[in-house]
Parts: sequence; C-alpha cells; structure tokens
Amino acid sequence: MQLLFQLDTNPGVSRKVIEAFVRSRLHDATLVPFCLQLYDGAVSHLAEIDAKLTAAAENWRLVRMAAVDRNVLRLGALEILYSPDETPAPVALDEAIELARRYGSKDSPAFVNGVLDKINQVRKTAPVPETSLSPTTPAL
Repeated sequence: MQLLFQLDTNPGVSRKVIEAFVRSRLHDATLVPFCLQLYDGAVSHLAEIDAKLTAAAENWRLVRMAAVDRNVLRLGALEILYSPDETPAPVALDEAIELARRYGSKDSPAFVNGVLDKINQVRKTAPVPETSLSPTTPAL
C-alpha cells in the first residue's frame, strides 16, 4: 500500500529505490518477491483496477478519494480480481479493511469494505480473466 501511495505522489521513483524501500521495511526477506509482485501487478493492471473502482464507488471520483483509501482499494481489488485462488476474497477484504483502519480515517474501513464488496459481487457474476501472482509466475 505504501508503494502504491508513493506511486500516486511521486511516480518518477526508480525501481532501484522501490526495491530498496521494500527490503528495508520487510523483516523477512522471503516476503520481498511477493510484495514486489503485488506492486507490479497493481501497476500493470492500474487502468482496469481504477475503472472498476470508479464504477463500484458510486458518487466518488477516484481522484477525490483520500489517497490512503484509493491505494488500499487498488491493492484489495488486485487481490480480488487477479488472484482469487491465492488470496480468497474474504481474506483480501479483511486485509484491506485492516489497512484502512490502521492508515485511513475513521470512515475508511466502511468505505473500503463497501467498494471492495461491490467489486467482489460483480466479479462473481462476470469473472475477469485471472492473472496469477504466485512466485512461479514470470514478473508482471
């Protein structure tokens, strides 16, 4: 979520800096590839994710959302839409709500829950082609 927030505020950050930031923040080196896969997945699917967020967030334009909420939603939507076998939707929803609770406003958890739940409901009726984010998948 912090990397997506950084992308929002400073899109010119180099990959080298991004990787160094991840290594410095994660205390378990085995998590670094997974973290970068989530970031790369969100970046590569950003247009589709943002379109789905815009459609699901009635009366909210993406640019008007709080930056924390927007990026928590992007991460949660990525997991719900593109890796449901690896991260079941209820788990992705719960993780996103916890991030919103920790870093967002008092209204963030309910907002994140509502938008991601709607995305999940739409996904169930009209599945999106999945892209695995597992470590055995080539970089996105």
